[in-house]
Amino acid sequence: MTNPELHTKKRLVSLDVFRGVTIMAMIIVNSPGSWSYMYAPLQHASWHGLTPTDLVFPFFLFIVGFSISYSLSKYTNKQPEFSIYKKISWRSLKIFVVGILLWLLFEPDLANIRWPGVLQRIAICFFITAILYINLNIKHLIIITLVLLVSYSLVLLYVPVPIDEIILNALNEGEIPRAHGFAEVEIYKNTSESIKPNLEPGTNISAFIDRYILPGPLYEKSWDPEGLLSTIPAIATTLLGAILGSQFRIHQIKTKVDRMKFLITSGILLLISGMIISLIIPLNKNLWTPSFVLVTGGLAVLVFTLCYFIYDIRNYRPKLKIGQALGANAITAYVLSFVLLYVFYNDLIWGVSLNEEFMKATKDIGFNPKLSSFIYSLIYAFIIFIPLNILYKKKIYIKL
Repeated sequence: MTNPELHTKKRLVSLDVFRGVTIMAMIIVNSPGSWSYMYAPLQHASWHGLTPTDLVFPFFLFIVGFSISYSLSKYTNKQPEFSIYKKISWRSLKIFVVGILLWLLFEPDLANIRWPGVLQRIAICFFITAILYINLNIKHLIIITLVLLVSYSLVLLYVPVPIDEIILNALNEGEIPRAHGFAEVEIYKNTSESIKPNLEPGTNISAFIDRYILPGPLYEKSWDPEGLLSTIPAIATTLLGAILGSQFRIHQIKTKVDRMKFLITSGILLLISGMIISLIIPLNKNLWTPSFVLVTGGLAVLVFTLCYFIYDIRNYRPKLKIGQALGANAITAYVLSFVLLYVFYNDLIWGVSLNEEFMKATKDIGFNPKLSSFIYSLIYAFIIFIPLNILYKKKIYIKL
């Protein structure tokens, strides 16, 4: 998120760089030369587990929370004015609507809108975290974060799942439909009307709620990775960013060494806590499990620490400011990447699909298909960087 208060002399360059690198990674994994040829680290874990790609979205939500602690800090020690609620609501609504419009760009069917999505989840997490942040102190935010994670864990582990058509088929066939194929599942009846609580794809309580409540198509057919119930722990990720950001601001009155110690200690504690909890509830991005929240939160803190050390302590300033340029207009970069994705991949515009032509040309000269696909995504990301760099140099910050 771009925040006007951060566009000052006190702006954290490291936060911009962290945000920019995260958006760059998001663009790279979303725009390969071919979805059939991708290196494993550039793909999401099929179900349980964690890949570098799985870090991108939680990192961004953590950054959203961290930014909130700066942009809304002046409202925390007094009664918030109505105008700030209006601004928070309006910004959230705009981000949500843009997410819907991006879906319609590729699927122009008003009767079949996919309501959940990346920007939609960002909008919800931003809205709830911002409202909580300006009304509650850090102790209360920590308690709420813990309550969200514990409550979500109990629901996943102990609430039986009603049997619907998808689950009935899974009981009979041992698999459920998902995007681009099927997923094998192992589930057991609890009663004639429900199955036992489980963390299997498509048959868990989160997936059932998505199918039961959400209108329109689901991204994975049987569930949505940005579904309703899994948004609760995603809010916890954003709250973690706000909590750590607030404490980081307090530590700015201390020495740089103290700030580094605080960040490193926090990151390690979150990481260890998440790994311990993963023994009970595995790391899983689709379910956004509590272990996933803590591990990715810990890694986000440590990556930010590295950025802080390089850019705000050592004052490193590269000539090509990719991180700063993309980070200063992160949502704009994300939206532009999808708009151009439609242009580049659409053979109705050019008569050919540019990515397919690139893959054919590199194949003819002997390139490995996975390498070609990766090179294409890097070129595509750099094309996105060009207009964003112009905006950055002109100090133009587009915020939704």
